[in-house]
Amino acid sequence: MNQQSTTVAPVATTTSGSRRRWAYLWPIAIFAVIGVFLGIGLTLDPRLVPSPLIGKPVPQFKLPPVQGRTLGLAAEDLRGEVSVVNVFASWCVACRDEHPLWMELGRQRVLPIHGLNYKDRPEDAARWLAELGDPYTRTGADRDGRVGIDWGVYGVPETFVVDKQGVIRDKIIGAITRKSVDERLLPLVRKLQAE
Repeated sequence: MNQQSTTVAPVATTTSGSRRRWAYLWPIAIFAVIGVFLGIGLTLDPRLVPSPLIGKPVPQFKLPPVQGRTLGLAAEDLRGEVSVVNVFASWCVACRDEHPLWMELGRQRVLPIHGLNYKDRPEDAARWLAELGDPYTRTGADRDGRVGIDWGVYGVPETFVVDKQGVIRDKIIGAITRKSVDERLLPLVRKLQAE
């Protein structure tokens, strides 16, 4: 009997090879997606973070005055005329940078500027305003930061534009600049005052 030797060729398993290839590609794909999102995020201006409070009435609050001042700040004070609420603190370097612009706007009497003193010691806030000047019509002391949380504050300085009905119309994150005052703040204020 003649035996023929038959050799069976091994069957290629494409599924296991394909799985190995995907195992190497998944981390690269995930890294690429993360890279795209980070790249987009780096091109965005952090000052343009939308606030969920824009278009809504100011939160209900009532704050005592900053030490040495007679007028505190409450939600009722933000109705009847267009105004600005500037969130500041004596420990805030950027607040010091923007303060000369607030002093200038205060001298021009363009609109009431109210101060919300955020997480500050009473004596430090009083000293800061005495040294740098006080542009504020009313200044509320938010020592524990609870009112700031209601306003959506997550850093100082921040500035809110409030219309005659007590509705928040804009939020500027970070220190105001000459450009932001001339191109954003004052045009909006004039528009709201004309309504």
